[in-house]
Amino acid sequence: MTTTTPAATLTGAPALAPLLARGALLSPLKRPRPDADFPRTRLVLPGLRIDLARLAAYEQVCGFATGADALPVTYPHVLGFPLAMRLMSGRDFPLPLLGLVHTSITVTRRAPMPATGTYELSVYVEGLAAHRRGTEASVVTEVRAGAAATRGAAGATGPSGVAGAVGADPVWESRSTYLARHRTTAAHAPEEPSAEPPVPLPALAEWSLGGDVGRRYAAASGDRNPIHLHPLTARLFGFPRAVAHGMWTVARCLAEHGTPDAAAVRARFRAPVLLPGTVTYGAGNGRFEMRGGDGRRLHVSGEVAPYPAA
Repeated sequence: MTTTTPAATLTGAPALAPLLARGALLSPLKRPRPDADFPRTRLVLPGLRIDLARLAAYEQVCGFATGADALPVTYPHVLGFPLAMRLMSGRDFPLPLLGLVHTSITVTRRAPMPATGTYELSVYVEGLAAHRRGTEASVVTEVRAGAAATRGAAGATGPSGVAGAVGADPVWESRSTYLARHRTTAAHAPEEPSAEPPVPLPALAEWSLGGDVGRRYAAASGDRNPIHLHPLTARLFGFPRAVAHGMWTVARCLAEHGTPDAAAVRARFRAPVLLPGTVTYGAGNGRFEMRGGDGRRLHVSGEVAPYPAA
């Protein structure tokens, strides 16, 4: 039986650097498995205001128009990431932070979000699931606006018995999956999908990416994972060069593609983008993708649709 833990209300966004360090130090002690327990606390940050200078830096590095009144559809992920990291770097989170791979994200935006608005963030771990390559965690981020952003955090119970904030439905919410690779047993591992690789979408643009893209995105987002910053630090984790943030690849595609005011977005991260490098952007029929410069290697794929679906 799942127990209910009251939501924890924060007075400010946690600093990411200490969380990354804590997660790295605890990683060797973790023994991931799909039936492990996980933290049930919902972290809540009320009264959040947007740092407009940091937002402008994010818009520039991702290719969004700067100075727009509404937040880019991917920006709330940046706001919620420190809360997610606080949960995932904790001793009670069963997956090691080192080597954890962001595999997918779904986003629902129900209305435009003014950059000058006041918001309430909440983040919780929804659960764990078996994956053919290990164990996958699902992390949910919700953003409420207006009066709901300033109310207390006590109240209704959300998924998995997690206590949540009283208020209106979120104006924005996402669900991210993170994979910890480890050996699996026949009882736990789902079958390998047999689908053929997707046919490339029509190529609409080619982008030459500088070696500083990871550092620029890290400065705007706060995500300073060493694999994204320099070739030397990336090589320590098995990459030949620095790799672009997965959320940058999605944001760059959506900046080019565009999204309705009320939108549903799904994206899957397929392969890392090495920096510097050249990539091709393709799109058609509500779908988008980023491939290697030769069009063969698929890095990220996704789709955009109006919300609610017609």
